[in-house]
Amino acid sequence: MDAYDHLDLDEIDFAPVEHTTERLAVLSLEEAHDLLCLLVMVARASGPMSAEADWLARELAARIPSES
Repeated sequence: MDAYDHLDLDEIDFAPVEHTTERLAVLSLEEAHDLLCLLVMVARASGPMSAEADWLARELAARIPSES
């Protein structure tokens, strides 16, 4: 089961295409480490988003240099 199976895509208002052409700014290394820490805390909480947070934390950790 996909974590998004419960969503009815016909009921979601997506941003118009003309507003989605710009990409978000790249995170600074410090911001990436802060986000990684937050994701690890959520993953360890064993809540409804823990599996997704764990996956995102592992993906992010593989893409950024370590703090030390």
